[in-house]
Amino acid sequence: MTQRDYDVLAIADMCVDLIMDLGDTVPQFGQVEQWVDDYFMEMGGSACIFACQTAKLGLSTGILGRVGPDPAGALMLRRLNESGVDTAMVIEDPDLKTGLGVALTKPDGDRAILTYGGSLNAVYPADITDDFLRRGRHLHYCSYYLQTNLQPAIPEILARSRALGLTISLDTNWDPAETWDGGLREAIAQADLFFPNENEALAITRQADLSAALDVLHGWGRPELVVVVKRGADGALVSSSDGRVSVPVQPVYTLVDTIGAGDSFDAGFVAGWLRELPLAGCAALANACGRASTQARGGIQGQPTWAELVLH
Repeated sequence: MTQRDYDVLAIADMCVDLIMDLGDTVPQFGQVEQWVDDYFMEMGGSACIFACQTAKLGLSTGILGRVGPDPAGALMLRRLNESGVDTAMVIEDPDLKTGLGVALTKPDGDRAILTYGGSLNAVYPADITDDFLRRGRHLHYCSYYLQTNLQPAIPEILARSRALGLTISLDTNWDPAETWDGGLREAIAQADLFFPNENEALAITRQADLSAALDVLHGWGRPELVVVVKRGADGALVSSSDGRVSVPVQPVYTLVDTIGAGDSFDAGFVAGWLRELPLAGCAALANACGRASTQARGGIQGQPTWAELVLH
């Protein structure tokens, strides 16, 4: 096999999260000024959070994207580098503002998110060259419905990645327009791993129950497709040609926030899968990473290292 520079490649949705703790406050228009409990600013972006977690789990990780020449862009690069992600393929573009997501969080873990695109949506099909893809063993693609400049080309990019010898994982995240289209079926057909949460699996397949949704997804995918459904406090459901297994997660007694938990979950599963662990073991690692993420502010501060996971 050709020597690869990276275990994992990610295509970045570069943005910063500004997290506002609402407490019992309900925002009101009409120039009403209200107190909130707290705020917190941290690196965001599903691909970026994923990449930080895979790097912490011992996988060499490279990321491709753009940031603006602004404090938010500097924060993005600093956090990625601190986590061990190679940012050599990240371009600072003087014509961009770095993307921003404002998350309004409630004490029960629910949140509303307002997003400014900017650098989040600043990767284009011409950027995804064969030379870039040949550098990795595995490609993770996410934010399917936010990276609109790439969306029409993603099925072709994933097919090209597979032809170049990469394995592929896919996580759509939520579709703001709730169409769940845009070539997604063709993209799933190229994936080895697909990571919807339960609501996304039902919406994508337009099914009323999870078992039927899984049947539809496997009908779209390759025979080897593994679908890993994130179920929050109920852990994960792993579905493959060998059957379906539910893998529980340890209870979360003190929830700080859920931002990025699904992305850390994806990274934990990929880290186990690339090490050829059994699927249930991969899901247990994924659950542990997702759970740890909820114990700290933002998407990356609670992420465990491989040593910490193994010791526990």
